[in-house]
Amino acid sequence: MDPFLKKIISASPAALIDFYADWCEPCKWVVPILDEVEKHFNGKIKFSKIDIDHHSEISKSLMILSVPTLILFVDQKEVWRMRGFEAAPTLIKTIENFVH
Repeated sequence: MDPFLKKIISASPAALIDFYADWCEPCKWVVPILDEVEKHFNGKIKFSKIDIDHHSEISKSLMILSVPTLILFVDQKEVWRMRGFEAAPTLIKTIENFVH
């Protein structure tokens, strides 16, 4: 596993990573949604962003085919993935299935 990715997902029991690119317009739309989700979980989840253009090896190893892609890791294992995004309440409800 890439050391940069390992550092992110080992920093907390749960980590949500937003894979994005600066040129991606929908990636910008997801920012306020993830801010709301992060406030809801109040520190239970580590939220991070990884730019696929600067970390192409990580993107390839995780088979990121489009952005935005959200991946939730619990205990350093991928438990959920979504391409695109949903409204904050929907994301919160989905993530609560994995993080209590």
